[in-house]
Amino acid sequence: MASERDIRARLQRAGQEHLLRFCAELAPGPRAALLAQLEPLEPEALGEHCRRAAAARAHPSGPPPELAARLRPLPPERMGTASGGDPQSRRLWEEEGFHQIALNKVAVLLLAGGQGTRLGVTYPKGMYQVGLPSQKTLYQLQAERIRRVEQLAGERCGTRCTVPWYIMTSEFTLGPTAEFFKEHDFFHLDPNNVVMFEQRMLPAVTFDGRAILERKDKVAMAPDGNGGLYCALADHQILEDMERRGVEFVHVYCVDNILVRLADPVFIGFCVLRGADCGAKVVEKAYPEEPVGVVCQVDGVPQVVEYSEISPETARLRAPGGGLLYNAGNICNHFFTRDFLQRVTREFEPLLKPHVAVKKVPYVDEEGNPVKPLKPNGIKMEKFVFDVLPFARNFVAFQVLREEEFSPLKNADSADRDNPSTARRALLAQHYRWALQAGARFLGPHGAQLPEQPSLPSSGEPAAVCEISPLVSYSGEVRATRPVWVFWGGACVIRGGPGRGGCRGEDIALRWLTGGVSSPSACGGLSRMWGVVRCPEAWEGWENKQAGLRLGRPAGLPWEPHWAGSAASSLLW
Repeated sequence: MASERDIRARLQRAGQEHLLRFCAELAPGPRAALLAQLEPLEPEALGEHCRRAAAARAHPSGPPPELAARLRPLPPERMGTASGGDPQSRRLWEEEGFHQIALNKVAVLLLAGGQGTRLGVTYPKGMYQVGLPSQKTLYQLQAERIRRVEQLAGERCGTRCTVPWYIMTSEFTLGPTAEFFKEHDFFHLDPNNVVMFEQRMLPAVTFDGRAILERKDKVAMAPDGNGGLYCALADHQILEDMERRGVEFVHVYCVDNILVRLADPVFIGFCVLRGADCGAKVVEKAYPEEPVGVVCQVDGVPQVVEYSEISPETARLRAPGGGLLYNAGNICNHFFTRDFLQRVTREFEPLLKPHVAVKKVPYVDEEGNPVKPLKPNGIKMEKFVFDVLPFARNFVAFQVLREEEFSPLKNADSADRDNPSTARRALLAQHYRWALQAGARFLGPHGAQLPEQPSLPSSGEPAAVCEISPLVSYSGEVRATRPVWVFWGGACVIRGGPGRGGCRGEDIALRWLTGGVSSPSACGGLSRMWGVVRCPEAWEGWENKQAGLRLGRPAGLPWEPHWAGSAASSLLW
């Protein structure tokens, strides 16, 4: 480790010697921690970083000159759609995607380095529960979607396959995330196929170009944005690891989208069959001023243009069909080939332009007192993952339905959008639609069938609360062959649990539901409930059985007996 004298000399060259102004009064432990944090900072790079941050804040670049004249929507040949198109094409895309997954050529990469500041929590967003009946976290939902898509690909192609899960964390999220995964047994994924790595951290900077001391013994650092992915891939030899595993295609996504479909075979297949090296999922903008970036072309080159850079007049332009001309909303959901990522890390990463984020950064004042600012006082420089789109040789975009694939969790419930309540409603409404499509019918407390509501406004609640485990259905693909799908008012959780004799609970339930076996007991029984309905009505006709509990009927309702789990308020459907 370099001496304090050496580090001080380097900071002087960078114009940042103030970072050591409390060093003399620190105890040996905190002093060593501060010096260890400062040692890796190269003086030239540190000085340049601070100067660029201050200059960018003082002279914001603004929108590109004459942007409106240079802007064009993506041409149709670069676009695909998950709905409303040719069903045969969609089947071909899905088949190709499952084929590549079965060949072990597909990995998913999670961007999970950000803090949950706006959400109001001090732990990683992936550990957050939005209040689902199952109480599952975002990490668990995503892990179970990986397990399910592996299962589906294996069944279709007659093989066992693996979708490696790469998770980019930061100094703030690596430790808690790693511990959380260990506590939950990696959600029954093979730990060897879950690879966590850390992105770089950059000092936060004052408006006059001075790195900020968060405490006397700590520099205020921040992750370098989700565009820090490309440096992190190189820093930790992630692409080399992918090559050893035979991975050719990478699905990159953000942690906070509760509806994200990991390793989506339709998206993967579309991109592969189009020969794309870079792709983006998009959703139709809800309204012209919606604060999302737009995937479009500038001077014929694909890129994401921030909503703040597009004039209101341009944002309101209409296409011949009546929809918005610039309607491809970016949702930070990307396809990359490994070769493309290799080119980015080797050639293009230094060309990525940092973006200024003005934030409230805690600091110590001249006397060493901690201060929590009430208004923004610092600059965090970030790069964005989508800034590599212009370097693609063959870029494509794939439009998906917002209600099926995009509901971000960014804010606390005090905000009016993108909060835990909107995320929870989006998932439960989706699962309610899936149940209806599969033949489910919902009854109220007095036996009357509840009206079906396949379409709901974003703030609407479904007629019944229904949650379906990703282990049971990845995208609503399960269909029943027996008429057992009847529910009544309450909260329903449809999930898989382990059965006796080596049978997995979700396998038992699925085989029974789709006609593979006559009852759950034919597979050795359920040792844990698979489906749950919670409701206030009294129950009649409970009878203990070795495989679980046999349910007669809710009081006052005509009902055929069904198999239940281990709790008197649960129902296997």
